[in-house]
Amino acid sequence: MSWQPHITVATIVEDQGRFLLVEELAAGQAVFNQPAGHLEADESLIEAALRETLEETGWEVELTGVTGIYLYTAPSNGVTYQRVCFAARPLRHHPERPLDEGIIGPRWLSREELAAQPERWRSHLVLRCIDDYLAGESFPLTLIRDHHLPATGAA
Repeated sequence: MSWQPHITVATIVEDQGRFLLVEELAAGQAVFNQPAGHLEADESLIEAALRETLEETGWEVELTGVTGIYLYTAPSNGVTYQRVCFAARPLRHHPERPLDEGIIGPRWLSREELAAQPERWRSHLVLRCIDDYLAGESFPLTLIRDHHLPATGAA
């Protein structure tokens, strides 16, 4: 049996005390998550965070730092995810842009509004990442060392 963690990115976007969240369907239930998703082949972590945020919310953002790196095993399926969470500021919204399948839409919520609905969190990391961000956890983007190697290159 082969065990492989899944690499994901998430983005904390704050504007005047409200956070950009994605309302999406997971197992038939409407839940909240940060704009988040899986790293794709030949993509940097930074590119993935920008792409996922745009695809899931219609928002272009500027990444400002790294909030944290989290390891999480989902009780629902036993899959282990490594989440790299970025902080960002909103730049432009494109409300006409079609969103990814399963996305109900972007929602701006305060921490208190989100905390009052734990049954709607995609995982406990949703509030944990916001709390780390609010506690001032921020590392420079240079923490991320993306190096694309040629297909024949050695690691």
